[in-house]
Amino acid sequence: MRRLLPLALCLPALLLPAVGGGLDQLKSFLAQTQSFTAGFEQTVTQKSGKQQQASGQVAIQRPGKFDWQYAKPYEQRVVGDGKQLWVYDPDLNQVTSKRLDRALGDSPAALLAGSNELEKSYTLAERGSRDGLDWIEATPKNRDSGFDQVRIGFKNSLPMAMELSDSFGQTTRIRFAGTVANPKLDPARFRFVPPKGADVVSAD
Repeated sequence: MRRLLPLALCLPALLLPAVGGGLDQLKSFLAQTQSFTAGFEQTVTQKSGKQQQASGQVAIQRPGKFDWQYAKPYEQRVVGDGKQLWVYDPDLNQVTSKRLDRALGDSPAALLAGSNELEKSYTLAERGSRDGLDWIEATPKNRDSGFDQVRIGFKNSLPMAMELSDSFGQTTRIRFAGTVANPKLDPARFRFVPPKGADVVSAD
């Protein structure tokens, strides 16, 4: 099954006044945002230097619910319904499911879609300013999480970018745009039913 990005499936959106450094902005964002939508552009750079680009839309309803949809270069959908994680590849007509607590507990998605108690799963640190953004770095305490480091760049308490380095030497860079803070989202958006005839694989 094709895999574009580490399940990070999170995003940004919130018009708040600037507050301190990146860590203060992250905490402000999490404290005041329950839902948001955004567009994203993603570049995955493999260890060999080969790159793959993708783009799409995301919606998040905290805690734990999200709908991450790739539109280009091919369609793929990643849905978290609060209990289960679903990854759907329309071209292959294949669905992979996994318990959401295993996918979110020690993954980058927990930073924006999960619990506010970040220090339980990550060691957080300021990483200064770059490209007009204030950056933080989150290092997973669980070394089996698949990620070595996650960086998030903020501006005015908005997450504007993410950079993820995984254990395979792959780097994923995501830029967010057109974010909307606390929109009213249809609960049905976060319920996924495998299409008729789809091959369903459980990763539990």
